[in-house]
This record gives sequence, structure tokens and C-alpha cells, in this order.
Amino acid sequence: MLAIDQGTSGTKAIVVDDSGAVVGLAEIPVHPVYLADGGVEQDPGELLESVLGAGRAAVAQAGRRIDAVSLANQGETVLAWDPDTGSPLSPAIVWQDRRAETVCAAVQDHGDELAARTGLVLDPYFSAPKMAWLRRAVTTEGVVTTSDTWLLHQLTGAFVTDATTASRSLLTDLGVPGWSHDLLALFGLTDERLPAIVGNDEIIGTTAAFGDEAPVGGVVVDQQAALLAESCLDPGTAKCTLGTGAFLLANTGGTGVRSSAGLTTSVAWRIAGRDTFCVDGQVYTAASAVKWLTALGVIADAGEMDRVAAADAGSVMCVPALAGLAAPWWKPHATATLAGMTLSTERGHLVLAVLQGIAAQIAELVTAINADTGAPLTRLRVDGGLTRSSVLMQACADLIQVPVDVYPSPHATALGAAGLATLSLHPDRPLGSVIPDWSPAATFDPAWSGDRATEFRSQWRFLADRTFQ
Repeated sequence: MLAIDQGTSGTKAIVVDDSGAVVGLAEIPVHPVYLADGGVEQDPGELLESVLGAGRAAVAQAGRRIDAVSLANQGETVLAWDPDTGSPLSPAIVWQDRRAETVCAAVQDHGDELAARTGLVLDPYFSAPKMAWLRRAVTTEGVVTTSDTWLLHQLTGAFVTDATTASRSLLTDLGVPGWSHDLLALFGLTDERLPAIVGNDEIIGTTAAFGDEAPVGGVVVDQQAALLAESCLDPGTAKCTLGTGAFLLANTGGTGVRSSAGLTTSVAWRIAGRDTFCVDGQVYTAASAVKWLTALGVIADAGEMDRVAAADAGSVMCVPALAGLAAPWWKPHATATLAGMTLSTERGHLVLAVLQGIAAQIAELVTAINADTGAPLTRLRVDGGLTRSSVLMQACADLIQVPVDVYPSPHATALGAAGLATLSLHPDRPLGSVIPDWSPAATFDPAWSGDRATEFRSQWRFLADRTFQ
């Protein structure tokens, strides 16, 4: 199976054999552009070239025939393009982009209705506001879709998206198979030509882009793919992926929870026509906060974090809201805050404060998930590049007050997509059988007392609330 994980800062491709072993691997960076007005854009051509380049390199390394191809996508990134030629008509507007705030403001009276119907919060993070903004500010030509639809069209000629991606749009009723005409009307998208919505176990076409003609199937949003790879198959199991942002998802089974704690609910996967749901929360800046420290010269690179981080932050505390605060606050205008610095403050204090700030946001999401599901998490599974930081992982365990299990592979998203590709070829197989068994590479148990964690989180929450007052 060739599984391609097209992400915000890069595209990874792996080839997985019948035993679940990775026999081919390639990664190509992509370069989002951060604009002063809150815009975040990518070059569609660069995205496509990274998909093709990484996929071909992984296949060449594997040296074997590919039986199926799967694509995991960014979820809420959108662009306009010509359906006849496939040519892009706009930049890709990335999930972090905040310029659709005016679109959300215009329909804010419908926020409660949207939450009840879609499971989502009215916010520029999701697809529909960005699609509407793109139509008003950039072009009315062609079609406007999420990036997966365009990439899949380039590979297969199909015009499709999958159920998990569609459920992140604000344009579908939770648990209902198709697009909602009145939700489209609410965002001024009534006349748009939208792709067919397919299940995560379906073959959508074939491609010869990576060698011999091969079926393409098992397409999915990146975070849901990681949820599957980390064996979060039962209600109450949860994972957090720490990449550009941090994304915490908890399986809620066949029930689409309408959050009362500021979280969102979407489709975890649609298999054999049946939906499994997940509740989720987001931290907009995780690795991007570390990149910010690097850009300022505080650390040379991410690999230096743990060596530089102080053993104790002293009085220094950070809310790394460098791109606003997502769940459970949904405050796009929040700004980052560093507090408690004195003349004795050193760079190690700053590094630890930023890492603890990321962990504190994740802890707030866990608290919200516990409130929504009524069954507190007993442990948390984690994956992504930042899991290499023992300091950050320990901070998560300390503040959440549950053990944190580190997924042993850096390829969780791609492995989940590979599993779904397998399922698309063998739909009679149980879902759990298409993902490899795994044991944690490391487990971090809480070292702080409950009282210490509660005191820190109370102080941190007070500081977070001040970032948007």
C-alpha cells in the first residue's frame, strides 16, 4: 500500500507491505506563507509536486508493485480550480487562515444552529467560511473545494471528497450522507458544484502516477487516520497528534456528541455506510511555536529544546497563542503572552514555559472532552514530531494527570491511511485487522501531584483569559 500524508509543512509517503512494515519512505517539505493580515497560503503546484515526488520516491525505494494508493489530507484547506483543465485558480487557503472572520461575523446569529446541526463551531478554521471568503475576495471562476478533491482529481480524474473531510466543512448535518442545501445557502454557496462524498473504505478511481495503474481508496482526513492507526477503536480512547498544531481526538462510537464544552464533533470514519464519530479540540500552534523560538534565535532547532529547557520555569509562564486560541475558547484574536520574566530569566526558562504552555492547552482539551463524554480519559496516546521532546511529554502527563503513551512510529497518519486502503480492497475485513499492533515507545507517568497540576493550570488559565480581553 502506498499511503500519502499531505500535511501543512510537508508531504510524507510510505509503502507498507502485507505485514505492516514500512518498506519505502520519502518526505518533501512544503512552505506555507504567513501573511500579515492573518492569511496562510500554500502554492497548489508545490502541494501536487510534493505528492507526486514523495509518492514516486517511496515506491522506488520499496521496489515493488503497488496494490492501492491512499491520500490523507489537511482537512480544512481550500482552493479554487478549473474542473476542465485541473489548473488552480487561487492559492490554497490553509486551515490556519483567519481572513474568513468577516464571513463568520455575518452569520453569527446562526452559531447555535450550526453547532447543533454540524457538530462544529462557527469559525474560520472550517472549510465553508474560507470557501465563501475565497469566492468574495479572490475569484468566482471554476469550483472551490478542499485540497483533497483537487489532488484526487489530479491523480484519478474523479471529483470526490470523503466523509471525514466533508464533516469538517460546516456544510453537512452530522451523520447525514450528503451536502445540506440550506447550509450552502447560509454561506452564499448555493450554486457551487460540490464533489460526491464517499466512504473511507471506497475505491474512487485509479492512477498511474506512481507506476502501474493502481486503485485509489481509503482517503481520509489526516487526524482521523492517526486516530485509527493508534487503535482508538473504542469509545473513550483518545490520541493527540503534535505537529504544526496539536489535535486531540476521542472516539465517541456511533454517537455524534454535541459539545457543551467548546469542542467539535465530526466523522471519525465511514465504513460500510456507517459512521463512527469523534470529538476533538485543536491547538493552533505547537511545532509552529517551536519554529517561532527558532526564528527568534532562542534555540538553534527543535532538537535543542530539551537540552536548553530549564528544570523549572520559575515564575515564567507562556500562552503560545501565536495564531489565536482554538478550542475550547475559539478566540481568533488572542495573542501570545509571556509573563513573570525578570532580569534573572534565561532562555531555558522561556523554552520550558512555551512547552508547558502547549501542554496546558492540551490539558484544557482533555478537561473539555471529559465533560462531554462523561467518562474521564485514563491515558492519552500521542504521535507526531514533538513527541521526541521528553520535556513536553512529561509536561503533558503532569498537567493532564494521566499516563501518556508515545506511538512508536513517526508515520501514524500514513499508517492509518494505508489501513483504510487495505480495507478498500478487502471490505470484509474487520477494521482492527488492517492496522498493525503496537506497544508504546515510551510512557510518561505524572510526576506532579494533583494539587500542583491544579494550581499551575489555574494560574495558566487566568493568563490565557487575558490574551483576548
